[in-house]
Amino acid sequence: MAKVKGKVSFQENLCKGCGLCTTVCPVKIITLDTSKINVKGYHPATVNDPNRCIGCANCATICPDVVIAVERE
Repeated sequence: MAKVKGKVSFQENLCKGCGLCTTVCPVKIITLDTSKINVKGYHPATVNDPNRCIGCANCATICPDVVIAVERE
């Protein structure tokens, strides 16, 4: 059985940096980017290793602002 892969994208300027997505990622690849501040003044979420994404979409499901999209490959 082939491994499911996914591609995660964030609407960075809409992210409020709540961190909920970081808590539900089973492979722990989502972090808050402390080197950046978006237009709203928050540290946006980012994926630190996109090749490890399994496409579960837990992050998109929990995001209260709907700023995360997950595409399954």
